[in-house]
Amino acid sequence: MKQSTGFVGLDVHKDSISVALVSAEGDAVEVGQFENTPTVVQKMVLRLTRMHSSLSFAYEAGPCGYGLYRQLKEMGHECLVAAPSLIPKRPGDRIKTDRRDAMSLARLLRMGELTAVWVPDPHHEAVRDLVRCRDDFKQVQRRCRQRLCGFLLRHGRHYDKNRWTQEHRRWLTSQQFDHQELQKVFDHYLYGIIEAEERVAQLEREMAETLDSWSLAPLVRGLMAMRGIKLVTAMTLASELGDLSRFGRPGYLMSFVGLVASERSSGQTRRQGGITKSGNRHVRRVIIESAWSYRHKPCLSVSLRARGKDASEAVRAIAWKAQKRLHKRYHRLTSLGKAAQVAVTAVAREEMGFIWAIGRQVMQEQKALAEAGV
Repeated sequence: MKQSTGFVGLDVHKDSISVALVSAEGDAVEVGQFENTPTVVQKMVLRLTRMHSSLSFAYEAGPCGYGLYRQLKEMGHECLVAAPSLIPKRPGDRIKTDRRDAMSLARLLRMGELTAVWVPDPHHEAVRDLVRCRDDFKQVQRRCRQRLCGFLLRHGRHYDKNRWTQEHRRWLTSQQFDHQELQKVFDHYLYGIIEAEERVAQLEREMAETLDSWSLAPLVRGLMAMRGIKLVTAMTLASELGDLSRFGRPGYLMSFVGLVASERSSGQTRRQGGITKSGNRHVRRVIIESAWSYRHKPCLSVSLRARGKDASEAVRAIAWKAQKRLHKRYHRLTSLGKAAQVAVTAVAREEMGFIWAIGRQVMQEQKALAEAGV
């Protein structure tokens, strides 16, 4: 067989896969639509290998996960999972079909115009799903609380102090309604909150148990040396970002999270706007939440020292430097008249730089331990 490379575009759905093929010099041609099962995919790949000696596949990241990617890699072929938001699209193209999408992916793959997403290994993906599950039930808890408060407000029940304290919970349990139906509604809302809180607590315990067997446990423990980053935030950062060595410099990490300024410049005019918000929303949310802690003066509290006891001296030095710099940054911006939310977002952007530095330091320490045979 003549040595040739085929570029294959896959438009993947839960039940079917549309396949298009383009050679190094020819135009894209439709191969057909196949059932999305491992057996059928294997037969389809074997059919394409009779046409080209080497194959390179591409498909958009989506809800079907990375099973297809792993199967193609196990068969010895290259595969790229493309970031959907970064796929080039022609403004005048108003027709979208599975066949056209597959052919477009094949052409763009040949031209090298696709941006690959990072594909985690199966265990890392499992940990990430566990972390996201905890976040989902935290949102359920928040919505249940809002619904209960809205229900009480409609019926003239006000609580003027801080909510969700022990005193507030005692006040909730003392509420009685004249109509039996209203009492049932109240009990269901309250039980929903308790159930969600128990589920969140259980998931957090399972996250802590999972940490010891995870390859990124040293990174998580290093991140916990920073102010405002506890177990949940650290595991969210590690599970969503993965190995930080894949980011060549801090700016790439900031851009990945969507914390860099948007820009629309032309000619001699430069216009910058708010942050792009085009990156990983899970990381962006938790890092902005943690950035609020840098409003306070730098200090090494008892709890912070306890969290950072497993980190190295070099990592703790980076975390202490972050405290001093980010506190100064926040108060400098607010003194210039910037809104607190804007200042915290700027602090979160710089905090990502310190997280990148901790990731690099942890990687170097792990490499040194591996070379020493520890």
